[in-house]
Amino acid sequence: MHYILASASPRRKELLTLAGIDFAVCPAEADETLAPGVPPEQAPVLLAARKAQAVAATHPAACVIAADTIVTIDGKILGKPRDKDDAAAMLRLLSGREHRVVTGVCLRQGAKTHAFAHETVVHFYPLRDDEIAAYIATGEPMDKAGAYGIQGKGGLLAARLEGDYYNVVGLPIARLLREMAIFLGEGM
Repeated sequence: MHYILASASPRRKELLTLAGIDFAVCPAEADETLAPGVPPEQAPVLLAARKAQAVAATHPAACVIAADTIVTIDGKILGKPRDKDDAAAMLRLLSGREHRVVTGVCLRQGAKTHAFAHETVVHFYPLRDDEIAAYIATGEPMDKAGAYGIQGKGGLLAARLEGDYYNVVGLPIARLLREMAIFLGEGM
């Protein structure tokens, strides 16, 4: 079986490699705008499905793996920060509170598709303004949903997780392997 990761994410590449999957990378060119009113829990699945469809159109025989991860709090989706002020606002919003990280995953082979969402609850410590400024100064938050990376210095902001750590990194790899086995008819 030929696998394609429809993402340029270095974290997703690392996780698939860790799982022993031999794959090629073909980042998806897909519209990431959402219609008003799309529930945050459905958004990453819709985006992952668009990415999978875009890549499968040119690789119909491959098993395409696409994913999208969001951070959600108070019914709002926190994407990647636009700038340092936006990152600071996001981190202040997350400070001392719990939020949800939802990864939508879509598997596609030709016209056959299977998608799912996986959720992890993250609890942040209360953050001081100087902590937020020091973290932003590392540059780490600027390309990450919710303005933090759990696998880096951002992990120092989290008091605890309920659920899959790798989901917060960007891919629920253990569940993905099980879903792939079912999708491809291989059992587990």
